[in-house]
Amino acid sequence: MEELTLYHNIVTVNPVMIAGWPGMGSVALGVVEYLRKALNAAEFAQIKIDPMATLDAVTVEGGIAAIPPPPRNTFYYAKGPGLILFEGEAQIHGQGGISLLNKVLDLASKFNVKMIYTGAAFPIPVSYKETPEVYGAVNEKSLIDILVKNGVTMMEAGQISGLNGLMLGFAKERNIKALCLLATMPQYAIGLPNPKASRAVIDCLQKIIKLKADLSGLDDYIKDIDEKMALIEDKVKDVLTIEMEGRKPPAPPKSGKKTPAYIIEKVERLFREAKIDRSKAIDLKKELDRWDLYKLYEDRFLDLFKKNR
Repeated sequence: MEELTLYHNIVTVNPVMIAGWPGMGSVALGVVEYLRKALNAAEFAQIKIDPMATLDAVTVEGGIAAIPPPPRNTFYYAKGPGLILFEGEAQIHGQGGISLLNKVLDLASKFNVKMIYTGAAFPIPVSYKETPEVYGAVNEKSLIDILVKNGVTMMEAGQISGLNGLMLGFAKERNIKALCLLATMPQYAIGLPNPKASRAVIDCLQKIIKLKADLSGLDDYIKDIDEKMALIEDKVKDVLTIEMEGRKPPAPPKSGKKTPAYIIEKVERLFREAKIDRSKAIDLKKELDRWDLYKLYEDRFLDLFKKNR
């Protein structure tokens, strides 16, 4: 059961809201995190959820298993621009996710929010060296002109998975305008945070809602991630070269640990799902890392994106 708790009331007139949950490249969540820090936003409310609603694993430390704490779902407020930020630590699927969305919208209605912004990744076969482009989707036709005037290309067709996309539909049911800004990023790196894509979304937001946030602190983080991207690109090029030359890739190294059969079955299931829906690759990567299996499946994992080119 979700419970909305206000630590203290805020006084504002028609604020806007920016909401973000995890997703490919952590684009949306990154937008909220970076703005929260840059604007010195203060925490003022939280949605507490049932700890059992999001469980898919237990944590183990020193051999002792325990149920992990539920993910935090927190609201922050920045006084200067009249901005409410919502930060959700985890994607919640099914009825639990719908209930959480409705609680977020309950608070939006309470404070007379008329406009909600979310973000997402737009993975395409592109190098990390390219400057991200920003696409947009809206829940009301009147918002299209705002995006086009600010250099955003409208998304022609497709889906925006997860709560960052669902927010647009559920906000419309409450007569709240909403839009999603999607920044392009490399297909092969959806499991890595992409601060460059998050920054591209923030740059658009600064134009649209006249935000003034100093994001110079992101420069070092972007440089660090770009270095990791360069290593991945080299690996992807090696895989493509092997295929073009008709050679078989080298066999994966043997693991020194025996992996439980049920984990292997889960990995295989996630591979099947990721072939159909690339967003599932995030869950697959987490599972491979959790069991120290990524090296064993690395070429096969990268193959998912090579075949989508």
